[in-house]
Amino acid sequence: MRVLGIETSCDETGIAIYDSEHGLLAHVLRTQAPLHANYGGVVPELASRDHVRHLIPLIRSALCEASCEAQDLAGVSYTAGPGLIGALLAGAAVARSLAWSLGIPCLGVHHMEGHLLAPMLEPTPPEPPLLALLVSGGHTQLVDMARVGSYRILGESVDDAAGEAFDKTAKLLGLGYPGGPALERLAELGEAGRFVFPRPMTNRPGLNFSFSGLKTFTLQTLRTTRDDQKTRADIARAFADAVVDTLVIKCRRALKATGYRRLVAAGGVSANRALRARLRELSGEGIQVYYPRPEFCTDNGAMIAYAGWVRLRAGHRDGLEFPVRPRWPLAELPPV
Repeated sequence: MRVLGIETSCDETGIAIYDSEHGLLAHVLRTQAPLHANYGGVVPELASRDHVRHLIPLIRSALCEASCEAQDLAGVSYTAGPGLIGALLAGAAVARSLAWSLGIPCLGVHHMEGHLLAPMLEPTPPEPPLLALLVSGGHTQLVDMARVGSYRILGESVDDAAGEAFDKTAKLLGLGYPGGPALERLAELGEAGRFVFPRPMTNRPGLNFSFSGLKTFTLQTLRTTRDDQKTRADIARAFADAVVDTLVIKCRRALKATGYRRLVAAGGVSANRALRARLRELSGEGIQVYYPRPEFCTDNGAMIAYAGWVRLRAGHRDGLEFPVRPRWPLAELPPV
């Protein structure tokens, strides 16, 4: 079964083709970062227009890379949510139209299920049951994955997601867009321990997260210290260390609660080198940690093609309508 995946949840247009026998055949991605850089963040209308402009050329490019024709496809999957509604509609309209013209099934995929399943594209995929840390610009969640398609949210952010906090703190530090990677690079130059930031919600029971207070702490620290490049690097290091420590503490807590010995870290922030280094320490405690390759941590079509293949293979189908859901709880997904 050969499935085309279309990802347009935010500011990246991702197209991929996944084959049940040969794996990932093609993966092309267009980032809109230069388009939004002057605005310091994503402009939804510009994002939607850019998706419309480039979807068809990128699909053609993916078909060429996979050495196949549209008629060779057995299904089409697209990101139906969560995300920016205009961007979601752009991908949904193209996916639904293509599938209808070819007479093949089409399915809207949950963006975060795509991230959760992205490590399955690696040579040594994890096997459920497992704990998943989904950490991105819009979500920070700990998920009990009993099996593919069966998810239970154990904890999530009550305010800003970790990736969102990275981006907003980067803006406070005068860094460019996208802010998360820029802050990570600056933090690597910083001195550990000069500033100590709180580890939010780690001094109480539970698995929820809160990162908005770290932005305020950053702002207050900036206002009360000398403003130079070294100080900004040290503040970036303190912020990054606080986020990473918090994520690792909650992962340890969730692993203990579930008894699982396998952990998946996925989503854009899972590419963070400091986070990966800290999670690797869990291997000394008998925990197997899995990640997607860095290019599949951020939004991409490969994860949508794979997640679509999993559900289409199980007989899931959508009708001719293409509803999208800017907000869509992961726990509402039907089991596979």
